[in-house]
Amino acid sequence: MRNIGVIGYGGVGRATASMLANRGDAVRIVQRKKPTEIPGGCTFQAADSTDREATIRACAGVDAVVCCLGFPYDSVLWTRVWPKTMANLIDGCSTSGARLVFADNLYMYGPQTSRLTEEMPLSNYGRKPVLRSEITKLWKSANDAGRVRAVAVRASDFYGPDVATSVISVFGVARLLAGKPALTPYSPEHPHDFTYVPDFARALVTLVDAPDDAYGQAWHVPNAPTRTLRGVLTLAASLIGVPTRITVLPPALAPLVGLFSKEVRETGEMRFQWDRPYLVDSSKFAARFWNDATPFESGLGETISFYRTASQKR
Repeated sequence: MRNIGVIGYGGVGRATASMLANRGDAVRIVQRKKPTEIPGGCTFQAADSTDREATIRACAGVDAVVCCLGFPYDSVLWTRVWPKTMANLIDGCSTSGARLVFADNLYMYGPQTSRLTEEMPLSNYGRKPVLRSEITKLWKSANDAGRVRAVAVRASDFYGPDVATSVISVFGVARLLAGKPALTPYSPEHPHDFTYVPDFARALVTLVDAPDDAYGQAWHVPNAPTRTLRGVLTLAASLIGVPTRITVLPPALAPLVGLFSKEVRETGEMRFQWDRPYLVDSSKFAARFWNDATPFESGLGETISFYRTASQKR
């Protein structure tokens, strides 16, 4: 049994904490407010990641810290909180000797036309990609300087049970179950890799267990074979037993909708993820660890079961 801190308790944090607790690790869940429920074998410690002293206390006495934090989709907020949070996590892990496993995304590569690899240079495009590049430099420099052992585990757009920010889960599965058409803010026709959240959690736990030579670098989570978003939603509709109905927000309307929705407005600079094939190379991870990502049939089945049960409880 080891002591593991999981900082951030959204969909990825919940899946990771449960996986660690289920195998017998002592898990400390850390965020500002205590969740309504936590798994057996877990404890809670309140801390704001932008508070250095609170973060240092949260990192004390654990063998590894898994950062699963997600902040509201706001570039101004990200610029204010992410560098401070990463610096605090580095200080906390440096002080306690804990290893830092960072649940990351793929923004730092910026617009690309080829399959994404871990060796691609950091982007200087846009606000959010630049910000992710900056915090990558922070943990990488701290690792290279010997201050902390840090690693990034990077996932594509993810889906799964209880994932509030997922197009597939919330705007796809949940709406189809309610008899509504799936809703997508971008074209569903391009091949796109999607990460199943339990696979993301499994990859994070894999790096918690990995030897030191796996640190100081980034790893891409394996994904199920590539499909288009339309293909994924068509499969979801088939599993639910309803016709495939998809409403696509026309690109010309996005600026107008953005006047009323900050979330839509914030997606503008990220169009490169959806206006072309978005493909992720996870061969490095597969060669070192595992490559049996959850098939869409299974992942969507679990997602459908979750949202069906949730709707019945309302």
